[in-house]
Amino acid sequence: MEACLENQSETRPVRPRYQILNANALKIIALVTMLIDHIGAAVIEPGVLDGYAVGLLQISYKTYMMWWHFDVALRMIGRLAFPIYCFLLVEGFLHTSNVKKYGFRLLVFGLISEIPFNLAFWYSWHEAADQNVFFTLLLGLIALWFLRRYEGCFWKQAAAVLTCCFAAWTLKTDYDAYGVFLIVVLYMIRRLPTGPRTVVGALAMTYECTIAYEYLTEVLAIIPVTMYNGEKSRRWNKYLFYAFYPAHLIVLFLIRRAIFG
Repeated sequence: MEACLENQSETRPVRPRYQILNANALKIIALVTMLIDHIGAAVIEPGVLDGYAVGLLQISYKTYMMWWHFDVALRMIGRLAFPIYCFLLVEGFLHTSNVKKYGFRLLVFGLISEIPFNLAFWYSWHEAADQNVFFTLLLGLIALWFLRRYEGCFWKQAAAVLTCCFAAWTLKTDYDAYGVFLIVVLYMIRRLPTGPRTVVGALAMTYECTIAYEYLTEVLAIIPVTMYNGEKSRRWNKYLFYAFYPAHLIVLFLIRRAIFG
């Protein structure tokens, strides 16, 4: 009996020491970096940088440049958030017992978040030019569902993924087709060894680096993702992370309005 137990312990896979982050830790990293990013995008850029550009804010050029550099730093830190959320979506898809409920939850919070999103980034109740990130994640989830449904049929899988990417681009969701593409890539490479998975994942995150240099740090999101140990988050705080998105957007909108009018 003792010999059998010894053999079982010997064959049990050993988790690498660097994998110290569970799902909750990843969510907190994504949440904090997202908040930092949105402080720049929803407060500093429209309030300080745009205010100076149109003459509504009377500050010196030196002060303006100080705020500009500060905003760049915030946006670079914030680039880590979205890839982590994409990774967590893939993990959620792989472990959920009900994909339809998962998708419905994303849809509901997408609808709840749309007005806060518009107010925070467009200073309007409605803006057709941009939709919040929940819709991107929803389309990514739909793409994963089709990949599983049509497993073994490449052409149907490709058509489904392209359709979801096109829908994201047409609807102008946050991160649009790139967001859906990144979710699909992270799903497709999930079974690769850590080394190749890290390389491919990092390469998939370099796309936005061609848009602006602030996006260079997005590749660094592969570090906390690689440190994930597979432990799922607790059920009770699931909706807390969802609710934070619209709540923090409303708070940032009110802060900007209180300071800059």
